[in-house]
Amino acid sequence: MSTQTSTQIVKAHALRALHAPGAPLVLFNCWDAGSARAIAAGGARAIATASWAVAAANGYADGEQLPRDLAIANIGRIARAVDLPVTADLERGYGATPDDVADTVTQAVRAGAVGCNLEDGDDAGGLRPAIDQAARLQAARAAAERLDVPLFINARTDGFLLAAPDAHTDALLDATLERARLYAAHGADGLFVPGLVDAALIERLVHASPLPVNLMAAAGTPPLATLRALGVARLSHGPGPYLQAMRALEDAARGAAA
Repeated sequence: MSTQTSTQIVKAHALRALHAPGAPLVLFNCWDAGSARAIAAGGARAIATASWAVAAANGYADGEQLPRDLAIANIGRIARAVDLPVTADLERGYGATPDDVADTVTQAVRAGAVGCNLEDGDDAGGLRPAIDQAARLQAARAAAERLDVPLFINARTDGFLLAAPDAHTDALLDATLERARLYAAHGADGLFVPGLVDAALIERLVHASPLPVNLMAAAGTPPLATLRALGVARLSHGPGPYLQAMRALEDAARGAAA
């Protein structure tokens, strides 16, 4: 076993241990090595990329428009820049088949990632059939096992993100839980539900999910203290930090030119 693999195993176990219901791992997402270092210096316990921010920082739109090779190289630079566990937003896994997803995960782990997000959206902007996504998650798990790294696979499901607020119902929650159970059975370690902000639904999800629950900070998301009380295990900030940094840069540039 290589020194890199041994180090990644330690970091992967550390990342897994940080997912404690009621003590959320707060991820202030980065987009490059410099932002990762700044976030680490701010006291972060782990580093997470945000695909939207990574794409924007490189002049691309989100949605796997950023070339995969560039995305993987960016993961490598981030992993080398910090000593913390790094979890990478791999979007839909960059490929039509489970084997494609496995190849992407293999490259991300070799670059230094010890966790990843994999979305269940499809190319048309809807949700992929749950059984198809389960096969992709299973392929990702097998790829990590071949590298002897206990990768933390965060299964993102976009039902709430895609639905209008008035469609955030018990029925949608039940459908999300069906996916959670299937994804857990096929190798997922966490459940990421962006778009979910209703405290009552969050509480139901946390209590019924077989996986620790990850939410995204957004307008309407309950305060961190409330999320702790509800048993949430992880809170991601997504593209928010990038947008905040770019607003500050724009303001500074405008002031310099005045």
